[in-house]
Amino acid sequence: MKFFVDKAEWHFPERWSMTDDEFFEFASQMNEKRIERDKNGNILIMPPVGGNTGEFEANASFYLKQWALANGGRVFGSNTAFTLPNSAVRSPDAAWISNHRYNKVPKELQKKFPPICPDFVIEVRSASDSLKPIQDKMEEYMENGALLGYLIDPVQQKAWIYRQNSTPELVVGFSGNLSGENVMPGFELPLSAFRGEE
Repeated sequence: MKFFVDKAEWHFPERWSMTDDEFFEFASQMNEKRIERDKNGNILIMPPVGGNTGEFEANASFYLKQWALANGGRVFGSNTAFTLPNSAVRSPDAAWISNHRYNKVPKELQKKFPPICPDFVIEVRSASDSLKPIQDKMEEYMENGALLGYLIDPVQQKAWIYRQNSTPELVVGFSGNLSGENVMPGFELPLSAFRGEE
């Protein structure tokens, strides 16, 4: 097992590997940190984001929630982690899950890191983030059951639309909207809500 903290790396003996419950307890004690686990059991500890990125993440959740209030489903913010089918624990910056799927998750597991991949995810790149790891994370969502996802890069004013079994579609410039397609019919996310840099 490895720990990655602020781009530094620590190695720990394999006997220190954590069960899902142990990882939940560990992550719960890490105040003001975002904790993820990759499919190999490596733990990633990320610092809080800066003001611009925090606002962009809030914007993403706002537009999602606005749509869900009229159309249904559950919306989750950036502090929610999900246990994916490949055993990774990931926290998208914003996510939506249909009521039909989320209601199948046992109530007790909904209180922890629900064992479900969101139907739809948004990741927002901050100025300090490398692009490749976020792209890999988006591919991981798609491989584990997500139907649609946006990677939004305010640094370069680009966005990528991810769909299952498809090459990501690049959108250049933040003048238009991204749509929910057949996954979330009628959903529109204005890219102007993500202009600026951290």
